[in-house]
Amino acid sequence: MTRFTLALLAGLALSGPALASPPPYVLDNTEVRDVSAPELHRDYQIFVSLPPSYASSKRSYPVVFVTDANYAFPLIRSIARRVGDKPPGLEEFVLIGLSYAKGDTPTFSRNRDYTPTARAAKALKSDMPGRAPVYGEGDGYRRFLANEVLPLVAKNYRVDMGRKIFIGHSYGSLLGLDILFKDPGMFEYYVLGSPSLWYENGVMLGREKAYAASHRDLKAHVFFAVGGLERPSRAAPDDDDMVGDLQHFEALLKSRRFPGLSVDGRVFEDEDHLTVAPRIITAGLKWALPKK
Repeated sequence: MTRFTLALLAGLALSGPALASPPPYVLDNTEVRDVSAPELHRDYQIFVSLPPSYASSKRSYPVVFVTDANYAFPLIRSIARRVGDKPPGLEEFVLIGLSYAKGDTPTFSRNRDYTPTARAAKALKSDMPGRAPVYGEGDGYRRFLANEVLPLVAKNYRVDMGRKIFIGHSYGSLLGLDILFKDPGMFEYYVLGSPSLWYENGVMLGREKAYAASHRDLKAHVFFAVGGLERPSRAAPDDDDMVGDLQHFEALLKSRRFPGLSVDGRVFEDEDHLTVAPRIITAGLKWALPKK
């Protein structure tokens, strides 16, 4: 047998199925729960992160719900540790990550579940072959959160359901605004980053106007934020002015003078739509959960 043959056989042995794959990285103090959405005829998961003191205490914790969990869940865990452990710090909290629907790509799932109305454009494309793009099922997703997710969390974890915080970005913030005007008491705090107020010619402006016309109060604490670069520029003159849109929307809400509403707004200069998300989450957590 030649040296080449021996070397080839040795290589095949090393690369063959006899060697087990390395184990995946696992986040400590986390759980994953399957949650069915009967009305929507699909299934989701929630990712749960428990604070360091959870196992040794008997108290209840504020609870943070975040959309786009594939990205935001591990990010918020890291922010909670790094920011929370240094003065002035953060109050400990239970974190609930809201996953995309099983079997869907993130884009397909969030386009459908986080938007308030169907889109009128005819040239929309799907990133899932054989499936037409779907938009506008945010109301059904809101009911799924209210009827399935929140009761599951309240039943299985020591959480203070009077201190629920919603965090969303982009389409996730669009969902948060839709919840705010349809069922504001579903959450006590809303951290809404770079909301897509341009969506369908400003449909959320109409929602706000309709709410103000039929209500005398809006009981919620709302934190708005956007990146300073999220506006038209010489390089991209056709971009939406998300900074101007948000500042107008914030001023509009404040002008209603709802006695139970508090609104805070930030513009993070030198940040674009993607880079601003971690800064918004950090600032939003410090706003909603300052250490006592």
